[in-house]
Amino acid sequence: MRVIEKFVIASLFMWIAPIATLYVFNNNLLPGTENLSPYSVTLVSGFLAVISVNAVIAFYIYLAMKEPADKHEPDPKFVAEAKDSVKQFTRDTQQSSQPLKKQQ
Repeated sequence: MRVIEKFVIASLFMWIAPIATLYVFNNNLLPGTENLSPYSVTLVSGFLAVISVNAVIAFYIYLAMKEPADKHEPDPKFVAEAKDSVKQFTRDTQQSSQPLKKQQ
């Protein structure tokens, strides 16, 4: 699966999971939740919604770590431009750090 597809799917689940959790708890679809006070339902459903988002993030990170590192090669033009930029920056920094001589 491509990276963008994984990202889109993970993003969808980051929206769907907490909303579904809140819906299930607020509509008493789980057995035993009808005995809870409204305060407890709000507290538990909010806590589980946050946990569900974190679970989706953890699963997305797991999938990203499983990606083979040698599969992706950087663009050679981008790498060359980045190296030139770093060289230019270090050259400018060295010139500006030298003390200026007074002219008499």
